[in-house]
Amino acid sequence: MKEVYISLALKEAEKAFIKGEVPIGAVIVKNDKIIAKAHNTRNKTKNAVNHAEIIAIQKACKRMKDWRLENCEIYVTLEPCPMCAGAIANARIAECYFGAYDKTSNTDFLKSIFQDKRLNHKVVYRGGILEEECSKLLTNFFQQKRNK
Repeated sequence: MKEVYISLALKEAEKAFIKGEVPIGAVIVKNDKIIAKAHNTRNKTKNAVNHAEIIAIQKACKRMKDWRLENCEIYVTLEPCPMCAGAIANARIAECYFGAYDKTSNTDFLKSIFQDKRLNHKVVYRGGILEEECSKLLTNFFQQKRNK
């Protein structure tokens, strides 16, 4: 089932790709129902925090009428950055699944955020779901940018 939601996040990432945004997509699920989906819009909005995960969290909070997204799962095409990982933990999302690993980072930072002893909420996480497809979309995007 996790592959289905990562596939939906990939569809969001493809929307970003078409718009010239870094192709990252996110989907938030609660009780096997999609409650939010989003893709990066930093360039369009000229807003540094408009990552797919942040936008999806905002939409989910609005839909749930609560900042706590307990018992929710987030599916992302790329390993979350520190800002997004912090938002995921602070929204109390239960589980985070992602496709591609960020090769420029060390996944231990996710553990340091998601399992931080100062937080009363811990996030379960796993990467590498449809990793090849997620990585390929990002690689194609950056190759296209370099060729311009």
